Amino acid sequence: MTTRTPTARRTACAAALLLAVTALPTAAAAAPATTTSHVEGQLPSGATYMMDVPADWNGTVLLFSHGYNEAGRPNPAQDAPDEATKALLLKEGYAVVGSSYATAGWAVTDAVPDQLAALSTFTDRFGTAHRTLAWGRSYGGLVTTALAERHPDRIDGSLSMCGLVHGGVANWNNTLDPVFALKTLLAPGSDTPLTGLPDQAAATDAANALTTVVDSAQSTPAGRARIALAAALHNIPVWNQPTQTRPAATDWDGQQANQYEAVKGLLKIAAFNRRQEAEVRAGGNMSWNTGVDYAAMLGRSSVSKEVTELYKKAGLSLRADLATLNRAPRISADPAAVAWMSRTSSFTGRLAKPQFDIHTTGDALVPVQTESALRRAVTAAGSAPLLRQAYVGNAGHCTFSAAEQLAALHTLEDRVATGSWHDTDPDSLNTRAAAADPTSPARYVAYRPAPYPRPYDLAHPADRR
Repeated sequence: MTTRTPTARRTACAAALLLAVTALPTAAAAAPATTTSHVEGQLPSGATYMMDVPADWNGTVLLFSHGYNEAGRPNPAQDAPDEATKALLLKEGYAVVGSSYATAGWAVTDAVPDQLAALSTFTDRFGTAHRTLAWGRSYGGLVTTALAERHPDRIDGSLSMCGLVHGGVANWNNTLDPVFALKTLLAPGSDTPLTGLPDQAAATDAANALTTVVDSAQSTPAGRARIALAAALHNIPVWNQPTQTRPAATDWDGQQANQYEAVKGLLKIAAFNRRQEAEVRAGGNMSWNTGVDYAAMLGRSSVSKEVTELYKKAGLSLRADLATLNRAPRISADPAAVAWMSRTSSFTGRLAKPQFDIHTTGDALVPVQTESALRRAVTAAGSAPLLRQAYVGNAGHCTFSAAEQLAALHTLEDRVATGSWHDTDPDSLNTRAAAADPTSPARYVAYRPAPYPRPYDLAHPADRR
């Protein structure tokens, strides 16, 4: 046996270590870093698109439809609702794609073909997906539902999140009702136009004028009661922003104070400026309140009790105010504009592929009752087994966590894969959300929305006006 000196042993160990290190593959070769292909470009329509594909793509592509962007403002392409959700999706191996739409505003006639073109561009570059799911938030939920109804051959399922699934005609009718009540009851002598706005400047002036009236009315008990009545016609919830204090069940003043902020938001966002842009596209006024019984509508509202109590507190006759509303001169629609909005933005309820909807219960901009309107159409069309709806107990418009959105996507994907709905109850959805992202909230709750105030769909021809 050969005996080595300490120096010889150290030399041999160093040589062996050097050999081992040089024999090892590089870190990149041993464990390739996961990379994502990020692609941006422009479609023939002028719309831009964006797509992200992970190196370990799982074969499912998610076609995301973004929400409403104001005309004249930046309108970038978007392929996911937010960066946190996008990061989780890419980590799970999903590919994501979405376009900007060629124009901003009520752009459904651009959005649908542009989304399909973006999907085709994805296929040309990365190959045919094993599964394609369309999803979208807010106005993008309307775009998604339009894709589901009109192009089921291009997708395997759809997910609408806080979407305008009641359709365009119903949306603009229900946007008209609260401002009609505010003007009639708080400013009966005002010449502020509610429809037929010639341009954005006139829309801004009208919004500012009625906002001033509402601000003044908020200082009196009678004014607050009437603002609550207008809010009830739109089903504005009494807790509608996460920053608000959630009022107690009988805290009528606290409830109304929260609604007051939402009413002002409605005036600023949708009731005038967005209406004016939509009227230009439609070629006229697409909404009406002829024949509407506002007393009956209040009776169906989710917040009617609050209105009753505030009128009592103010010593004001609710019956008299409802009679005033029902006697007031009404607004008629332009039939051609209704036909355009109906043709482009209303739904038949006929689904050929499964659709899952989620909605926050405290949404003031797109009230949760829109889900009742879609359910009505889908049931009449015989497609009810393909639709499921779930509710997140949070205030605000589209205030979903990343976990809640992934839980919804996984639930839809399971339905596509198995042919049956599984685990759509709140507990199961929360469990799935916690597994997808334990760092963000899981707040699905058992909930049943009230009827939508004035539904309009293509499944009920007798309702069309």
